[in-house]
Amino acid sequence: MLSPTDPLDAKPRSTPVPDGVPAGRRVSPGCPERPPGPCAPPGLEEALSSLGLEGEREYAGDIFAEVMEYLGLAGDTLYLAVHLLDSYLGAGRVRLHRLQLLGVACLFVACKMEECVLPEPASLCLLGDGSFSRAELLCAERRILSRLDFRLHHPGPLLCLGLLAALARSGPQVLLLATYFLELSLLEAEAAGWEPGRRAAAALSLAHRVLHGAGSGPEPALYSRAELGPVEPCMVRAALRGPAPGLAAIFLKYARPQRQGTSLAAARLLRHPPAGPP
Repeated sequence: MLSPTDPLDAKPRSTPVPDGVPAGRRVSPGCPERPPGPCAPPGLEEALSSLGLEGEREYAGDIFAEVMEYLGLAGDTLYLAVHLLDSYLGAGRVRLHRLQLLGVACLFVACKMEECVLPEPASLCLLGDGSFSRAELLCAERRILSRLDFRLHHPGPLLCLGLLAALARSGPQVLLLATYFLELSLLEAEAAGWEPGRRAAAALSLAHRVLHGAGSGPEPALYSRAELGPVEPCMVRAALRGPAPGLAAIFLKYARPQRQGTSLAAARLLRHPPAGPP
């Protein structure tokens, strides 16, 4: 039972919105507001139509806008943060309205494990849009360390994916697509119980087949086809779901030119798979 003063159990508080900033919007330090409606690149309309995403034109320009990742963190940090979050929730309960604080605190701890340069706590508080303070974030960090007994190391799936891709001599396109499938699995509850190596192997196997057709790609090195069978459909469903409300972040991230429009290409190839090798 959490104590009344626990930072993860406190009542939500409201923060006044600075003058000149519309309600519900957040302005990051050093990042001036962009004018609305950035221009989408040529071919975007056709791509959205072919994928059945005509309803997404309203924010299609934002998919391809030249915007940096807010914190610029490494991929391993993301997977460790999700692992810490799952571990904390597995060890006890937390109030729903403090779940965002818990997530950001897990990200803060993961940054200390994986990053060379730490983000400022104040920058992380911006992610909560004023729903918690710097002091609450630091208290939540201590609570996480205590509940997990400082067991913070976790062999993330990205490391496994890199090793498996090197063994299979997978090309950069295959590796990028596999990374996308692997990240999509973070959104699926059923994938939480699969070990990192199994998820990585499934993502790599699926990427080979999507790009080169059925029967292509190396034989699984660590897992049998039967063991990978339940994992791949989960990733396929997530990729075909596209920018669903509340689940669009990864799709939009991999739709950007910096990642070669991978999410758009993946949905198209999954709907119209290439023929396999003779």
